[in-house]
Amino acid sequence: MKISALPAATFTLALMGCSTIIEGSSQTITLNSNPSGARCTLERNGLAIGNVETPGGIVVEKTKDNITVVCSKDGYQTSTHILKSGVAGATFGNIILGGGIGWAIDSASGSDNKYDDVVNVTLTPMVDVPAMAPAAPPPAAAQPVR
Repeated sequence: MKISALPAATFTLALMGCSTIIEGSSQTITLNSNPSGARCTLERNGLAIGNVETPGGIVVEKTKDNITVVCSKDGYQTSTHILKSGVAGATFGNIILGGGIGWAIDSASGSDNKYDDVVNVTLTPMVDVPAMAPAAPPPAAAQPVR
């Protein structure tokens, strides 16, 4: 029985870049805040990569770099959340089945990385500190009555 090299080559190529094919090089991140209506900026390596008002979603390119999410709303303290870049699930199968070539393809495209799909940010209300009233003068010493 003769085995054709074409099906074997096709199967091998299909395994290469498995995360790229299955998960892609971008993903949607949903941002929620309590209270809603916060304005959030996403930054990677100090550069803004997008803005979203909560609740809302944004599509980001996947890389090995973390994303900093900074949310603000009038009357609330600014809140910062770090989205850590993790390993996508399909990467492990790709390493086992496709070997180093498939992993290299995924790594080059960023497809072997993944961020949390949902980010929940809680904003803390600003507390107004009342201005201190000037100290009252000490009471006058009692004078004897004559």
